[in-house]
Amino acid sequence: MGIAASDLNAGLARVCARAGLGALSPEPQRLTGGAVMESWRFSSGGCDYVLRRAPSPAFMEGRPYGHAVEAALIEAARAKGVTAPDVVAVLEEADGLGSGFVMRALPGTADPKVILACDDPAGLLRQAARDLARIHSLRQSDVPAGVPVMDYRAAIADLKQQFMDAGGDRPIIALGLKWLEDNCPPEVVPVLNHGDYRMGNLLVEGSHLTGVLDWEIAHFGDAHEDLAFGCMAVWRFACYDRPALGLGSIEDYIAAYEAEAGVTIDAARFRFWTIYRTVWWAMGCLKMAAQWRSGADRMLERVVISRRTSEQELDLLLLLEEDAPEAERAAPVHAPAALDQQAGEASMAEVAEAISEWLGAVKERMEGHDRFQLAVARNALGIIARNATVLPRLVHPFLAEDVLKGRSTLASPGLLALLRHAVLGKVAVDSPRYPALGYARKKWTGED
Repeated sequence: MGIAASDLNAGLARVCARAGLGALSPEPQRLTGGAVMESWRFSSGGCDYVLRRAPSPAFMEGRPYGHAVEAALIEAARAKGVTAPDVVAVLEEADGLGSGFVMRALPGTADPKVILACDDPAGLLRQAARDLARIHSLRQSDVPAGVPVMDYRAAIADLKQQFMDAGGDRPIIALGLKWLEDNCPPEVVPVLNHGDYRMGNLLVEGSHLTGVLDWEIAHFGDAHEDLAFGCMAVWRFACYDRPALGLGSIEDYIAAYEAEAGVTIDAARFRFWTIYRTVWWAMGCLKMAAQWRSGADRMLERVVISRRTSEQELDLLLLLEEDAPEAERAAPVHAPAALDQQAGEASMAEVAEAISEWLGAVKERMEGHDRFQLAVARNALGIIARNATVLPRLVHPFLAEDVLKGRSTLASPGLLALLRHAVLGKVAVDSPRYPALGYARKKWTGED
């Protein structure tokens, strides 16, 4: 839930006074982005700061640690030379702002579009690899108690339970879960994982890394997990052909990491964690709809992000199909056809398009987070419009159960072609500009 401007100002004034930051300047600005936590930029005593807070107490329930531990993690990383923010205050109950902390604002931008157009992406990639290696140098004795240690099989079981709670009816995710169960590697000595180390959480000025942000899911585990996560297709944005953070090649990223960390990266482990984190993020997207339905957070982003599940299903199938028999990989696939509605009353697609056009006309009247929300609303209307014009994709509702139980696999005749056809249609509705969609369509159908 949001916070009233008066309550925000009063709470920040109390924090500034307690931390000795000086007088608070008016009009804190809500920063865009952030699927879970809120961020507000404000000035105090002539310096700029960022408040990071949970939108409601419900968002902190079930988390292994709170913002005080997260703040201590950030400070421990700074002590190891990581380009992390300087935390100046952790919120207290008397502040009236809920759970969170305040950091000194850092220069630069987290906007992937700006960062990926930098002059020296190769140099920036080396800096990112350096900081990740320094994060991984932290051990349990370096941080407060309460930071969890990942149990690989328990983590897979948790994803599977999340899948069943969400309906358990998406066969591509089921394929991923079954693959993870069958290919789980032995555990290694755990190192601190940032947990969300990817484009969008790195602050950059020019071609220089100025901050590593969003430490809320840090945990101890396999270093390969952090490395793989930043190389997922979803975090490359428009630079699909530069798989390492959208900046360069995986080989260059790993080489820079190995040089800093003094270790050797295992390709099989890297692939395992790429598939694991693709399933993980698919479930993260899917759960957004449940959060919205429950009333815990009725922000528009929740329902729109939930429709990004199909992006991860597409990426997951591209990863998993490497194990399919050659005959199944060579089977022809046809992209879903579109319906043609050009007569009679306005269709639902046309109604959605008309509303979107009107919102576009009033966009210039919006500022800050409201303008961001308007863009999200237009995205949602686009999903509605496209959903009304694409023929339904036929996937048997019980297929996921067959996959989980091993009765259907990528060696089953026709299954891969069916799933390819279905996911092409779904992503065309949910995220038609997703870069991996064009790649997959060309690879599977031969169409541009």
